[in-house]
Amino acid sequence: MHAALGDEQGAERHLGAADELVADGLGDVPAWVDYFDAAEHVGTRAVSARDLTGISRNRRASDHFTDALALRRPGFDRVKVMDRIGLAAALFAEGEPEHGAAAAHQALDEAFRLNTELDAAGPRRTGAVDDVRTRTKDLAAARPTTVAA
Repeated sequence: MHAALGDEQGAERHLGAADELVADGLGDVPAWVDYFDAAEHVGTRAVSARDLTGISRNRRASDHFTDALALRRPGFDRVKVMDRIGLAAALFAEGEPEHGAAAAHQALDEAFRLNTELDAAGPRRTGAVDDVRTRTKDLAAARPTTVAA
């Protein structure tokens, strides 16, 4: 929440405390939170870094998303798709439209959750980014429950 509000210091303070908890091992946790592991923590850092793009001097959001993808356990397919979408959005925001388009295509191969990546691609106009937009519209037409920009 701190990152979404642009509060880099607050975000880093809370994520730092979470770093310590994860490093020490979470021990016995209630069933409703037993999914939270190192991959989930890195994913949280990725979203925070993405929200702080342009403010933060810390690691790039794309680096965190890449780390989260590498740490994800089998069976977390939906979260992996969200990480891939976040990676594409981060790369677009970081001024790497070609890499962002490649990551977006990979995400599109795995799911139809499109809003985040399209919003991030916003003003970017390259052949690869336009291909993503075209493919998104085609997929959205085939799946009317999916919203495309």
